[in-house]
Amino acid sequence: MKKKALILSGGWDGHEPKLISARFKAFLEQEDFEVSVSETTDVLQDLALLKAQDLFIPVWTMGPELPKPFFETVAEAVGNGTGLAGCHGGMCDAFRANVLWQFMTGANWVAHPGCDGVKYRVNITSKSNPLTEGIGDFDVSSEQYYLHVDPANEVLATTRFPVVKWYHSANGEVDVPQVWTRKWGHGRVFYNALGHHNDVFDIPEAWELMKRGLLWAASGRRIAAEKGLSADQWKNSVGMY
Repeated sequence: MKKKALILSGGWDGHEPKLISARFKAFLEQEDFEVSVSETTDVLQDLALLKAQDLFIPVWTMGPELPKPFFETVAEAVGNGTGLAGCHGGMCDAFRANVLWQFMTGANWVAHPGCDGVKYRVNITSKSNPLTEGIGDFDVSSEQYYLHVDPANEVLATTRFPVVKWYHSANGEVDVPQVWTRKWGHGRVFYNALGHHNDVFDIPEAWELMKRGLLWAASGRRIAAEKGLSADQWKNSVGMY
């Protein structure tokens, strides 16, 4: 049976969601996935649909403020094993007003000093991880994402700030995570801060990281199903946020 992937495509047009979504869709179809694309956030309410996916990919920068139940549904589906993977503002700036979304994805975008066209280096920090094996440090000319990041993330790549002088420069040099994995219940979560425009993924290293991350995140649901695991293991009746 084919694996299934659902792409939520939309939000701010400046991040080229249609082109990014088309790139991800084409790759996953080559990997024998059945891929559907939604251009409405209504899918976030459909627990049965989300739980049926091996992979959910948000490509939706600066989405609208939505009621909490939308995100509780996604959190349960991912906790059940559905993979969550994305890039740049399409994932970690998708719903900036919702703290559960930030907790689940592992970070929140706060700035890109210098905006587009900044020349910076992506440093691979985990050389032995299968997602980074054989990939060396590489240079990018794009938006350099400064993110507030969950310390529980397994960081695979970082970038050093400041490149562009601004108020944050007073703190001196700091390495900010750019690529990571994490767990959310039985679900696998992958994020890559690159992807301001679709052509960033013409850089071989950037695209290879993204491809590996998509496939890695998509593997969790079947592992959980084979072991008879569900999100019930992680549920709690007390308030969490």
